[in-house]
Amino acid sequence: MKQTTHEVTDGIPDKAVVVSLVLKSDRLSDGMVQYSLDELISLAESAGVEVLHSAVQAKDSIDPKWFIGKGKVEELRDVADRLGANTAIFDQELSGAQVRNLERALDLKIIDRTQLILDIFAQRAKTSEGFLQVELAQLSYLLPRLSGHGVNLSRLGGGIGTRGPGETKLETDRRHIRNRISELRNALQEVRRHRVLHRERRRKTGVFQAALVGYTNAGKSTLLNRLTQADVYAENQLFATLDPTSRMLRLPNGQEIVLTDTVGFIQNLPHDLVAAFRATLEEVCEADLILHVVDSSSEMKEQQMRVVDEVLQELGAQGKPTIAVFNKIDLLSGANAELLTAEGDMIRVSAFSEADLESLKLSVQEKLMGDTRRFRIPAGRGDLISLVYRVGDVLEQEVEGEDITFDVRLKQLEFDKKGYMLQAFMAHEAIQQEGENH
Repeated sequence: MKQTTHEVTDGIPDKAVVVSLVLKSDRLSDGMVQYSLDELISLAESAGVEVLHSAVQAKDSIDPKWFIGKGKVEELRDVADRLGANTAIFDQELSGAQVRNLERALDLKIIDRTQLILDIFAQRAKTSEGFLQVELAQLSYLLPRLSGHGVNLSRLGGGIGTRGPGETKLETDRRHIRNRISELRNALQEVRRHRVLHRERRRKTGVFQAALVGYTNAGKSTLLNRLTQADVYAENQLFATLDPTSRMLRLPNGQEIVLTDTVGFIQNLPHDLVAAFRATLEEVCEADLILHVVDSSSEMKEQQMRVVDEVLQELGAQGKPTIAVFNKIDLLSGANAELLTAEGDMIRVSAFSEADLESLKLSVQEKLMGDTRRFRIPAGRGDLISLVYRVGDVLEQEVEGEDITFDVRLKQLEFDKKGYMLQAFMAHEAIQQEGENH
């Protein structure tokens, strides 16, 4: 088989055929197969690729040499030649050997789904932290595949799959890559340390934090902009937001909380990417409240919600107080909007409706803030008195004999976590009072 002669020159756009392999044992519905393929095409277009053709092959098992069947390889070669494609993008992750074999057989640049997502992230990174995270993910992905990506990596400025750090040395200097990975991890550990300090500072000031999470392109950045008058980049494209953004959100009762926009999730999100972005995604783990934003106009919203739940579980953020925010209801008929349901707290909104935004703020306020409660505590119980101030805002206090009465607007989440001593004391007092009445 001849060596590949295909070259990509800076300035020549990527024109691609996209390929998906469906294993019969997976028993995916036609709708799921088409959804995954359509998503791959959207990813490619987000990376600036012109998609010329798409193909799906169903097989009993993965071909260890070609990934797809040899007959399908020959068919793709003919299609690519006829359409003038210079790239083939696969919907699944390929091994280094498969990349090398496909590259030689097809005379095309070979990109898999993971590499495509990493490339989009390389394009979207704007901050030094974002660049560090993307570089770590790319190097972690490429290190075990160097033998299969030699041709791709030698093309500087060669479009998707070739953007990012240090391409000219990747195929020849494994030690350099491992050292660089170690440096990046140390740098991100320092970022993580600073985030922990910031979170602790927020905790001490009693400021609540809510995190917007959701499938990519669910409308999180638009909601952040509309709720907080922020100026975060928001476009109808996958992974429009990469770097997290936090803004202050004023609730109807005047209380301010921190609202953080996070990177969107996607099915088969590369593990290296989740690992590299862990410092950022830990903002979700530390949030007092998660707003799970759902694109209610998507036909695959249930699947997308499952993907988000799975990533949250991987991060260790499952079980946190959550509101499902069904966004984009302005794209639905009224009857369809009423069908939107989720377990637990939920709300249906359009980011462009002021009334809906106020309703969402109220929902956040009710979830974070409790009712106003009255506590009568002996003046000598300094431990309980200090606890009152930690679990709520004291609106009024009055000395009555040897007791002090506090009217407190509870911080519900804090009260649930730390107020057990207060609850036990109040329960004991109620039992004693009942005994005295009898």
